Amino acid sequence: MIAKLTGLLDETGVDWVVIDVGGVGYLVHCSAKTLAALGARGEACTLFTDLQVSENDLRLLGFSSADEREWFRLLTTVQGVGSKVGLAILSALSFGELRDACAAGDAATVARAQGVGPKLAGRIVNELKDKAGALPGGGAGFVAVPRGGASADAVSALQNLGFKPAVAASAVAAAVAELGEGAGLNELVRVGLKRAAG
Repeated sequence: MIAKLTGLLDETGVDWVVIDVGGVGYLVHCSAKTLAALGARGEACTLFTDLQVSENDLRLLGFSSADEREWFRLLTTVQGVGSKVGLAILSALSFGELRDACAAGDAATVARAQGVGPKLAGRIVNELKDKAGALPGGGAGFVAVPRGGASADAVSALQNLGFKPAVAASAVAAAVAELGEGAGLNELVRVGLKRAAG
C-alpha cells in the first residue's frame, strides 16, 4: 500500500501531522520522537509509513526511519499492543532501551510508556525477548541472556549489586560471549562486574 510519503509538512498536532503530497494532505499518526525529528511547517520531509486497516478505521502511521517502523511492526505483533500503544512505547524508549528491556525481562522499563500497565509490559518482554536482538539497536554482537541457569542468576546478582536490569543483562551477555555458554555463575559475575563497571 503506502510505504513512504515525501512532501511538505502542512500541519502538526499532539501525535499527528498532515503531509501535503502534490496537493493531497495525508493525516499521519506519529511517535513523539518522529514529530521532534520533522522540520518546521512548510519544509520538505519524508516519513516511512504503515497502513493499518480495521473494521471501522484506516490509520496511516509515520516513522522517521525504516528502523522505527520495524520496531513498531514487531511491537504490534503482541496481543494488546495496538497502534496507539506501539507509538507510546516508541515515544518513551529508545531502540537500545527497548531491546535491553526485552533481553533482560525488564517489564518495569517498558511500563514507563503511557498506557502500558505491568501485565502488558510483562507480555511484551516475554514475547519479544528472542526477537528484539535482530532489530536495530541490537547490533551484530547482541546476545540475548537466556532465562534460567547461571546467566539469569548472574543478571540477578548484578541487579542486587545495584546495576540497572538492562546494564546487568548487557554485561552478562558480554560475559557469556567471552567465556562461552558453559561458564559458571562465579565466572559470569566476575566478568560481568568488570563489563558493567567499565
